[in-house]
Amino acid sequence: MAKTRWLDEQEMAAWTAFLEASHRVFRSVEQQLKEEAGLSHPQYEILVKLAAAGGAGLRMTELAESLITSKSGLTYQIGRLEERGLVVRGEVPGDIRGVTARLTDVGAAALRAAAPGHVARVREVLIDGLDRHQLTVLAEALGEVSDRLREHGA
Repeated sequence: MAKTRWLDEQEMAAWTAFLEASHRVFRSVEQQLKEEAGLSHPQYEILVKLAAAGGAGLRMTELAESLITSKSGLTYQIGRLEERGLVVRGEVPGDIRGVTARLTDVGAAALRAAAPGHVARVREVLIDGLDRHQLTVLAEALGEVSDRLREHGA
């Protein structure tokens, strides 16, 4: 049995600061999107990914992987967005099991309307509170964590 490597004071400070900051940033962004755009943060992210994909949209499996979510969770969110006319699902030509999601014109308009408030909130709660060096360190550190987790299939 491996011996537990407890967190030292500096490591615990980093972990608890990460948890608190990430929860507070997420909560603030989620609240802004719901109040101003009627979207959850996952729904906003879906619209962003589909907008970037262009008119062909994305396979649902690719979209789920890029959003780091389950297929069932994505299916639920896509269903909600589809009910509002913001996205449509379609078949993948030549693949009877493949399903794509595509942004509608209404969805593109909703994204354009939501983006300014979203960016303003992200700036307010994270970006503008850090200098360029801190932003670089944050991006590099969290990028390293993401890369390592991706390599291990997490």
